[in-house]
Amino acid sequence: MSRALGVDVGTVRTGIAIEVVGIAQPLRVLTATGDDLLPAVVAVAREEDATEIVIGHPLRMDGNEGPAAIRAREIAEAIRNEAGLPVVLWDERLTTVQAERTLVGAGVRRRKRRTVIDKLAATVMLQSYLDAGGRAKEGTR
Repeated sequence: MSRALGVDVGTVRTGIAIEVVGIAQPLRVLTATGDDLLPAVVAVAREEDATEIVIGHPLRMDGNEGPAAIRAREIAEAIRNEAGLPVVLWDERLTTVQAERTLVGAGVRRRKRRTVIDKLAATVMLQSYLDAGGRAKEGTR
C-alpha cells in the first residue's frame, strides 16, 4: 500500500501531511530548520511508513524558480539520498493562501492560524498531488 508524505518547507516551520487512503491529512509542524530539517523529515517518513515524499515546489507565479524553489529542490535531493524513497517536487503555488482562506472562513483566530497554517498548506499541496493522480511510478522527478 502506497502512502505519500507531503512536506511544505518553510523558513521557520515545515508543514507535514500524510496520505490516508487517498486523502491528505494534516500531521504536524516541524520547527527544525537548516541541518536539523533533513533528519527530522526522514524520521517522520519512516515513522509513518511513507513510500514516497512530495515536497512543495514554491515556483514564482510566472513558473520560474526563485530562491525558495531552488532551496526546495536542494532539500528534495538531500531527502531522496537520505531516505532512499522516491521524492517528487510538486507545484505549491497559492497553497498557503488557500489554507489561510480556509482557516479564516472557519473562524480560526490569527494566533491559532499561525500554529496550523503550515500543516494545512502541506495538506492542500499533497491533496493536489493525489487528485492529479500523482505517484512516483516513473521514478523521481
